[in-house]
Amino acid sequence: MSLFRKKSIDALMSESGKGAALKKELGAFDLTMLGIGAIIGTGIFVLTGVAAAEHAGPALVLSFILSGLACVFAALCYAEFASSVPVSGSAYTYSYATFGELIAWMLGWDLILEYGVAASAVAAGWSGYFQGLLAGFGIELPKALTSAYDPANGTFIDVPAIVIVLLITFLLTQGVRKSARFNAVMVFIKVAVILLFIAVGVWYVKPENWTPFMPFGFSGVAAGAATVFFAYLGFDAVSTAAEEVRNPQRNMPIGIIASLAICTLLYIAVSLILTGIVPYDQLGVKNPVAFALNYIEQDWVAGFISLGAITGITTVLLVMLYAQTRLFYAISRDGLLPSLFAKVSERKQVPLVNSWVTGIAVSIFAGVIPLNKLAHLTNIGTLFAFTTVAIGILILRKTEPNLKRSFMVPFVPVIPLLAVAFCTYLALQLPATTWLSFGGWLAVGLVIYFLYGRKHSKLNEANGEQKQVS
Repeated sequence: MSLFRKKSIDALMSESGKGAALKKELGAFDLTMLGIGAIIGTGIFVLTGVAAAEHAGPALVLSFILSGLACVFAALCYAEFASSVPVSGSAYTYSYATFGELIAWMLGWDLILEYGVAASAVAAGWSGYFQGLLAGFGIELPKALTSAYDPANGTFIDVPAIVIVLLITFLLTQGVRKSARFNAVMVFIKVAVILLFIAVGVWYVKPENWTPFMPFGFSGVAAGAATVFFAYLGFDAVSTAAEEVRNPQRNMPIGIIASLAICTLLYIAVSLILTGIVPYDQLGVKNPVAFALNYIEQDWVAGFISLGAITGITTVLLVMLYAQTRLFYAISRDGLLPSLFAKVSERKQVPLVNSWVTGIAVSIFAGVIPLNKLAHLTNIGTLFAFTTVAIGILILRKTEPNLKRSFMVPFVPVIPLLAVAFCTYLALQLPATTWLSFGGWLAVGLVIYFLYGRKHSKLNEANGEQKQVS
């Protein structure tokens, strides 16, 4: 039995409509809001300060541009796949049609890490801002319940992080339409808050704070880009919604590209103003944007920033959890994970059990793992997925030249190769411990595949190979 057996595009498309299917309720606007909802959050409200203080300095803007370029090239590749193969599963599904089952599983296992760890990290960031908001009203939680497990610091579990994950999970079980509406409202609030920060902060920028512009050299800019890459995760998650989109051939490319373009512009503006207001070496705090406004004594705006951060991070968490459930749904439908993840509620038309299993697992992880140990692990998983999708475009152009494509990556093979080059470069900037952790995660994935996935794959039934499993 081949480890690299593939699913045809026709098979992928036909399976997406079988049984109790997901309901097609999303349009281009919904997808763009989902993308912005996922992209703008922890990256802009939390990680900007660390990236500026420890890596890039005022050149943080270059870090965002470098990461943005890598994402633009990858986003074009995702847009072609998402419009040509509008099936749940994102890069996992695309790999099944181009690389074969083993690579598809490994990429799916990688995406489980990406979305699960991202959701956990985001929940921890949400908890920090929420506690800051409570403190403004004179309310303080017992220290032991305010952060992840760190006995030396007197903390054991992050209760707010656990609670928000479970609340978002409940929302996701109410149907994709309600989730999309909630997300859109939250997106409008957080974008308004970011524009308020830009409008107020621009008057307090001191150009001398941009000197030295690149205190850690270009290597610092690259390390900063690898760190803030976490901020661009969202458009990848948009592609997991493909089966719930009306006219995906048109709407998927619009949602992916529009959300990335809008967010990149906002990131560039915020990073310039943030480092122009506060000397970069003072930005290594948990809530750098609010800190910057307190620094210039605009406390009234800082209060709005905390509100914007909470709403912004809430939407990131919503989209990450949503993407995780749809990924589990796609992998389970192929037989590589237990079938319970693919069961769809006929009343709500969402994967109900899947959603609760995912939510409970993420809430436990968010409650005990420190935030600073999570972001880099998510980044390497994302970069691996982007690289694989870019290579997949080159393969699909050769193997499926007649496939109907409503959107096509321009300048092939240049754009996909640039995506591979940029993503590989950024991945090499990540710490060695991150690579070791990622390698360990993939090794666990291989064990699961050979013990379970290979035997239960639906391709065994399709090819009459069930008795040939070794």
